[in-house]
Amino acid sequence: MAKPAIRVAVPVPVPGLFDYELPKNGPKPAAGTRVKVPFGRRSVFGVVMEIGPAGIDPKRLKPVTSVLDEAPVLDDHLRAFCSWLSRYYLHPIGEVVAAALPAELRRGEAPRIRPPEPRWALTDEGAEIDPDTLGRAVRQRAVLEHLSAGPAQHGDLLAESGADRGVCDALEEKGWITRVEAGTEAARPGPELTRDQRRAVDAIRSAPGFEAFLLNGVTGSGKTEVYLSAIEPVVADGGQALVLVPEIGLTPQLIRRFEERLGGRVAAVHSGRTDLERLDVWERARTGQAAVVIGTRSALFTPMAKLKLIVIDEEHDGSFKQQDGLHYSARDAGVKRAQMLDVPIILGSATPSLESLHNAQEGRYGHLRLEHRIGSAGLPHAEVIDLRHHPAEDGICEPAYARIAHHLRHDEQVLVFLNRRGYAPVLMCHACGWMALCHRCDARLTLHQGAGQLRCHHCGSSQGQPPLCPECGSSRLLTVGEGTEKLQDSLEKRFPDRPVIRIDRDTIRSQRRLQESLEMIRSGRSAILLGTQMLAKGHHFPGVTLSLVVNLDQALFSADFRASEKAAQLLLQVAGRAGRGERPGTLLLQTHHPEHSLFSTVLQQGYETFGEELMRERRAAAFPPFGHLALLRGEATRRDQVRDFLDRAASIAPALEAVHVYGPMPAPMERRAGRLRMQILVQSMERTELFRFLRPWVAALYELPEANRVRWSIDVDPLEGV
Repeated sequence: MAKPAIRVAVPVPVPGLFDYELPKNGPKPAAGTRVKVPFGRRSVFGVVMEIGPAGIDPKRLKPVTSVLDEAPVLDDHLRAFCSWLSRYYLHPIGEVVAAALPAELRRGEAPRIRPPEPRWALTDEGAEIDPDTLGRAVRQRAVLEHLSAGPAQHGDLLAESGADRGVCDALEEKGWITRVEAGTEAARPGPELTRDQRRAVDAIRSAPGFEAFLLNGVTGSGKTEVYLSAIEPVVADGGQALVLVPEIGLTPQLIRRFEERLGGRVAAVHSGRTDLERLDVWERARTGQAAVVIGTRSALFTPMAKLKLIVIDEEHDGSFKQQDGLHYSARDAGVKRAQMLDVPIILGSATPSLESLHNAQEGRYGHLRLEHRIGSAGLPHAEVIDLRHHPAEDGICEPAYARIAHHLRHDEQVLVFLNRRGYAPVLMCHACGWMALCHRCDARLTLHQGAGQLRCHHCGSSQGQPPLCPECGSSRLLTVGEGTEKLQDSLEKRFPDRPVIRIDRDTIRSQRRLQESLEMIRSGRSAILLGTQMLAKGHHFPGVTLSLVVNLDQALFSADFRASEKAAQLLLQVAGRAGRGERPGTLLLQTHHPEHSLFSTVLQQGYETFGEELMRERRAAAFPPFGHLALLRGEATRRDQVRDFLDRAASIAPALEAVHVYGPMPAPMERRAGRLRMQILVQSMERTELFRFLRPWVAALYELPEANRVRWSIDVDPLEGV
């Protein structure tokens, strides 16, 4: 009989579990606990996945150095979930398990358990204080203003108000704020549901176990209210719910709304949290103190012993796909986690991904529709401006300027969308044609005039703005194209009496700064809202009556087969910010191609009709959702190294009639951050055939000598680079 061994997931880029000897003395580590083990010449942490027969000669087994936990940090379900992720995404199990743990636990040290995080609320006396009377006490004022909307968790309050613990302590001493226990606040009843909402909620509540629902609702139709109404009975019965959102900017307003409805017991996990705060949320969720966890992609790994419902909001959003390391889709993996737990999952979107739409049409997902906006608000009216007849100056044409002026005169808000930050995407010399190029990427440098810098938006490198042409010495340097910084200058000159609130990655460097900008918008004051995708996703701005899309033409001729789908989604998401209040909304689109089907079909016949057109094209090309793809990517500082690796990889590829292999070929951006990148595309109409090809092939790649000289990864169901 084989000697039993501890099978450990070690966070190294090598597939499989590693066997270690059971401790001779003391308690045996349970599955799911962390241990320290020798690995090569170093000591690393790992997680015990199982105890079973040793896969190697028992004499070669090394003993575990130490056992770090008395109780498992990963329960049976999460270990099984990590194993599935490793098998499906063909990624080393040790790195998958490491990704499922908070950073504090990945360091291999005992978790530093802190007292429960306080939750703050205004006292009656504090509610009577006029914040304007606080003078220079800016932070105290920010805390009182934030709590005026309802109680808040300590970490969220500090992040969004810019205060520190001392400010809260001072306000507590004054008797203006007090600590409250989570779950003790009175829950607010929700509004009466519309017929469509009631139908959706009833379908979700009646699901006997696992069922995936596509909640396909137009912008402003009340998808969040469906989530809340579905979650309420789960929490009332002692269960838990997990809600994933694509952007950190969406979490504060969502948290506040959930807390008001559920009486607290809501926790948030996202990149704005410190490592200790993330560990706190992890522990509160694991022990059941947090009834609802709201977070971005990584929150999918949160341990929740009583998880009864999963929600993926804006399920179409590309940020749910991890683009480095473990290339997982939180949306697809969320469906798998729900299936493993036998609980329902809701995928919500006004513009569903074609994969989800196809699953709904094929009957694999329940298709729940919300076709009307809440209340009297109607869908925005769409108009197209032909730039061939109305040339744009600094990005915006005169008819568009006139429409902006009209809405501002009526004290309304206008949203101007351009998905390109910086001042101008090209700086060139009028005399000799020189252009500012990135020396590390196949890309042009973007001018950021306010900072006096040229920056690469791909690798992050920057350099000073030259006063003269580096090639010929001419002072005639021109900017070509426009970004949000340039539009801000133009709009401020044209409308000096209205604030221009710009939201992009250059102006929003912190969660607090984002919340300040969003609060200015929600005040309802007439203003121009200018920004990139950060501004277009999921926000509720009742004062916006006009949404102007400056330029989407670059998406019309992209080599990316998903470009049209992404552009249509973005167009309708931007349109959806307008007309959500009492006044009707208008979408204004500037384009040189008004007859293009992307615009004409989406705006006149709707997203689903346009989706049908795209699906016919996808079926003919064997692209998702009909065909299935995987990308083998390789990169190195020398082209011959990555070429040699991919040539060898192609030469050992299994020969399967149902699987097609294309490449090696250069990546869409061959040189990035100083490294040369190439790839091989694998395509099949049958997912089972794709994996019958991939599993032995990827296992063989680890054995290639050339694999040690390059960085390489496998991306199953890629969203980028095809």
